[in-house]
Amino acid sequence: MAKGFVDLPGLHVTVDEVRYQPEAETPPEQPHCFVYFISIRNDSLVPVTIRGRKWVVRNSKGEVTAVEGDGVVGQCPTLAPGEKFSYNSYHLIDHLPAVAEGSYLGTLDGGKRVIVRIPKFDLALPAT
Repeated sequence: MAKGFVDLPGLHVTVDEVRYQPEAETPPEQPHCFVYFISIRNDSLVPVTIRGRKWVVRNSKGEVTAVEGDGVVGQCPTLAPGEKFSYNSYHLIDHLPAVAEGSYLGTLDGGKRVIVRIPKFDLALPAT
């Protein structure tokens, strides 16, 4: 768990869909594009603002890429109790298969810091 962050019961993440995008323009060193659709749902009793994220991607060679940043797709959404924030973004991968997982970091009114895990999901070519 990230230092100084606590779990907030009722705050959870779902990976709604992962799509391989072979037609996407990608750099030669990362030829595989996967678009993922995610929902963050606040079923707790208090509002939470998502302030940042951390992704960890492991490719088939065992190499790890960590990506951290502020907000989620350029936003810092505040989710009232019962609200959901959904978005999509992508990962570019060099060697398949790969696995992605991570966490979102948020704050409550008053500044308490919370964390919610992004479930692990596979980045692999679709079965033919």
